[in-house]
Amino acid sequence: MQRISGAFGRLYDFQAVVAALTLLGMVIIVTADIVLRNATNFGFVWGNEVTEYALYLITLLTAPWLLRRGQHIRVDLLLTTLPRTAAWLVEAVGDILGFAVCVMMVRLGWLMTFEAWRLGSITIKNLVFPEWWLLAPVPVTFLLLAIEFIFRFHRLMQSRERREEATSVA
Repeated sequence: MQRISGAFGRLYDFQAVVAALTLLGMVIIVTADIVLRNATNFGFVWGNEVTEYALYLITLLTAPWLLRRGQHIRVDLLLTTLPRTAAWLVEAVGDILGFAVCVMMVRLGWLMTFEAWRLGSITIKNLVFPEWWLLAPVPVTFLLLAIEFIFRFHRLMQSRERREEATSVA
């Protein structure tokens, strides 16, 4: 299990690097667009749209990486006030619920993507492309999140201690 978890960890690290490079690309596009518009009255008509899609992609790429690192959004105030055993149990229930929600999102994401592909839906703004291109990363990301919840649960069962990130407000 540790070897598989390590392989997924490297995949998440790779995704984080791709997200960082995407962010760098956004910065370059926005800066170039501003400079060109102010210097020549010519800019990238598609610039805003590409940065919107890039933000969406960055979010999806980094979600499993953040979950693995314990840097996802969580309200841990309650966990710091509970006794260790109760906090551990809340963590376990949270992992199970997180897994269940992610599995439902994989199914929903797949159905939305398939339906957009089946209908031939297109996104029409400055750029025109099939809508399923935007939807396809959703089920993949939630599948990776579901897998990470399995790893988190396994690590929690091995340690029998509440997670370190559960005490970040203390």
